Amino acid sequence: MIKVGIIGGAGYTAGELLRILLNHPEAEVKYIHSTSNSGNKVTDVHKDLLGDIDLVFSGEMNFSGLDVIFLCMRHGKSIEFLEQNKLPSTLKVIDLSHDYRLKRDGNTFVYGLPEMNLNAIKKAQHVANPGCFATGIQLALLPLAANNLIHDEIHVNAITGSTGAGQNPTRTSHFSWRNNNLSAYKIFEHQHLGEINQSLNQLQNSYKPTLNFIPLRGNHTRGIYVTAYTNYDGSIDDAKKMYNEYYNNSPFVHIVDENPDLKQVVNTNKCLLHLIKHDNKLLIISVSDNLIKGASGQAVQNMNIMFGFNQKAGLYMKPSAF
Repeated sequence: MIKVGIIGGAGYTAGELLRILLNHPEAEVKYIHSTSNSGNKVTDVHKDLLGDIDLVFSGEMNFSGLDVIFLCMRHGKSIEFLEQNKLPSTLKVIDLSHDYRLKRDGNTFVYGLPEMNLNAIKKAQHVANPGCFATGIQLALLPLAANNLIHDEIHVNAITGSTGAGQNPTRTSHFSWRNNNLSAYKIFEHQHLGEINQSLNQLQNSYKPTLNFIPLRGNHTRGIYVTAYTNYDGSIDDAKKMYNEYYNNSPFVHIVDENPDLKQVVNTNKCLLHLIKHDNKLLIISVSDNLIKGASGQAVQNMNIMFGFNQKAGLYMKPSAF
């Protein structure tokens, strides 16, 4: 049984982590840090966990006895945290922020997309969990890159739920604005483009950044719906074979024949991919939960890999029927 700590325990990703880890057969949550909620019960913030956990938030840093910590702080804070705190050399770190996803001098974090970097994650001490949009889009495109088949521009539209904006309400995330509404933002310039292009280039050296990404704010709470297309000379049968072979040992990615609905993956760690060939275009539809496969579920999947557990440990979650 490994001992787990969470730094930045009051947000949506921390809440999802707790829901998963409290039912994990090999993990025990021992410590949850939150400066703003120091001394408060965890259930004062994560009210749905009433009766499941009796821990209180700590305002002090304490890594004693921990095997792994999850960093659930906003972007920019993980770097500060690691600069200001000396961690035990044996402590594994999984960061859910953007801070360590891009390669740079001195960055010891492995990019934590299991469907691409499984062997590196197995040996990693530090893992940078991918972004939510980045996960859904990369899973749609990795097999093409791995087979050196991206030769033309890629066009991506993706809609995310309001939980992707975090727990604190903003002008574009509070209910009265988001409900019955739809809007585009950060057109062609979303921050996840860097890690997507980095991964595609890792698999296909000849790849040049030609991904046109239009992110959309949806009026739903959770889930990401991606449509991605590019030129492709092969048949639809060739494409399905290629995708099935690439994801043959990926327990959470499924190639489906029917056009998927977002509700099939909400509250799960799954990603469903559906392929359509139209003239010379291959269209890939990718659906996933932004808080689970796009954040906390994938973080636990990475933890499982790092400690040699079954990838599905603690992640046997079912979608809602409604």
